[in-house]
Amino acid sequence: MSEAAVRRGADDRLVVEGELDFTTVVRLRDAARPLLDAGAEVRVDLQGIARSDSAGLALLVDWMRAAQRLGKPIQFLNIPPQMLAIARVSSLDQVLPLSRG
Repeated sequence: MSEAAVRRGADDRLVVEGELDFTTVVRLRDAARPLLDAGAEVRVDLQGIARSDSAGLALLVDWMRAAQRLGKPIQFLNIPPQMLAIARVSSLDQVLPLSRG
């Protein structure tokens, strides 16, 4: 079974670590809900992701929609190259608020 976690990190960022796949994203989605509620904006650091498939991108879309419902801006930082490649193929790089750092 894959391991993944989301936690509050430095600068009030949400830090995502581990593998994002169909076995981990539901748990991460639920674990992040209270973290999305805190603060005026949401910054998600993806640098700690070891591997991701399309389920990982679906998770980012879910978090983006949750932030929109809360009326908060969201930004995804340090997207790994593998995840960015999948986002580009599906044109999600044009939809998701991605940033380098």
